[in-house]
Amino acid sequence: MKTHRRSQAPGATRYPPAPPIRQAPVAHAGQQHPIGLYLRVWLLLFVLSTLSYGVDYVQLQGLLRWSLIVTLMLAKAGLIVAVFMHLAWERLALIVAILLPPLAVLVLVGLMWAEGLHTFVTRGLFFN
Repeated sequence: MKTHRRSQAPGATRYPPAPPIRQAPVAHAGQQHPIGLYLRVWLLLFVLSTLSYGVDYVQLQGLLRWSLIVTLMLAKAGLIVAVFMHLAWERLALIVAILLPPLAVLVLVGLMWAEGLHTFVTRGLFFN
């Protein structure tokens, strides 16, 4: 049986093999946060959730109810993002890059709400 070698295209040059890729050393490899931190955050999330359910349990109504629920929800979301997604230990530039767009959206929603309220009140004055 005859063995065939791979033929090289005419005019093609053979390149030496590429050197092996070395990984850059990571300064914080193996660094872990203490388990106590995670347990405290978990406990705080439990307390905030209990308070959130407590708002419904005592049957608060209106703006007070919704402002408490949204405030507690934002506090829980902030804890989760800061600790469990490790944002608290990131550089300021990354934190700003992640948090600035949602804040800009909230500002724009607030401006649209204010304009809508103005339009609603103005129509009520002139068309009723």
